[in-house]
Amino acid sequence: MDIQFKRPELADRDVISGYLRQRKTRSCEMTFANVYLWCRHYPTGFAIVEDMLVFASLEGDISFTFPWGAKDPRPALDALMDYCAIRKAPFRLHNVTRESFGWLEELYPGRFQIVYDRTYADYVYETEKLVNLSGKKYHGKKNHVNKFMRTYPDWAYEPISPENVEECFQMALRWRELNGCEEDAGKLAEICVTLNFLRLFEELKMRGGLLRVQGEIVAFSIGEPVCDDTMVVHVEKAFNDIPGAYAVINQQFALHEGAGYQYLNREDDVGEEGLRRAKLSYHPVFLVEKGVVTERDAAVLGNRRLCG
Repeated sequence: MDIQFKRPELADRDVISGYLRQRKTRSCEMTFANVYLWCRHYPTGFAIVEDMLVFASLEGDISFTFPWGAKDPRPALDALMDYCAIRKAPFRLHNVTRESFGWLEELYPGRFQIVYDRTYADYVYETEKLVNLSGKKYHGKKNHVNKFMRTYPDWAYEPISPENVEECFQMALRWRELNGCEEDAGKLAEICVTLNFLRLFEELKMRGGLLRVQGEIVAFSIGEPVCDDTMVVHVEKAFNDIPGAYAVINQQFALHEGAGYQYLNREDDVGEEGLRRAKLSYHPVFLVEKGVVTERDAAVLGNRRLCG
C-alpha cells in the first residue's frame, strides 16, 4: 500500500488527538501540541495506516513511531515494513517505549532490537512531592522557595490567560536576548517553539502559570495533560537574575495546574549535563525511556514480500 505522510496542521488536531487518546502513555511527545509545534522545525509527517496513527521523520533515514490507536498494531507495522522494502530502506522506529517494544516482541519474537538513548528519557515526578518539597532530600529546594518568598514579598502567581499571554510573550523575547539564542541553533528552535506555544495558547488548549515580582513577569510555565494521571510541562522559563524563580514556578505550576494529576512529566534533558543534574535534583519517581528499534538481521530486507 502507498502511504502518504503529511505535516500536521491545526485542522488535524481532532483526528490526531482522537488516536492519541485511544492508548495511555506518559511520553511527552504524544500530544498534538508538541507534534504540531516541533514539526515546524524538524520535518515530520503523519498518516493513518490500517486505522492506526503513525508519525514519520521525513528527513534523512526513514523512521516511524510505533503505531498508535486501539487496534492490533501488526497490520500497520507490516504496511510500514513494506513501505521501507519498496524503497530498499531499512525499517526503523524511534521514540519507542519499553511497553511498546514489549508488544513488538510479542508480535515478532526475536526479530527486532532496541537501543535506548538516555538523552531522550522523560523525567516523571510525583506532583505532591513537587508541591510540598517535604523531607531531607528536598531541603535545599524548600530553602530556595522560602528565600524567594521572603526576598520578594509582593510575588504573585497567575494562570496564563488571554489577558496576560502577551506579557509572557514579551518576557520570552527578553529571555531570548539574555540567553544567546541567536548563536545556538538548538536554543533558537526551542525558544521559537516556546513563542508559538504562547502565540497559539488558546488554539492548542494549553495550561500555564506565571510569576510576578513588583508587577513584572519573571517566570512562566506551560503544559497540558498527556493522559488521565499525568501533566506534561512543555515550557519553563525564568530570569536567571531572580534567584529562586525557577524553583518557585516549578512548585506553583505543580500546585495549581498539576492539581488532580498524580504525575508531572518534565520532559528530557537533551543530553545537557547541567540540565540533567537539575532534573535529577528533584528526584524523579521514574523515567520514560525511549529508544530506536531496528531489525536484528538486515538481510531479511531482501527476502521480505514487497506488497500486500
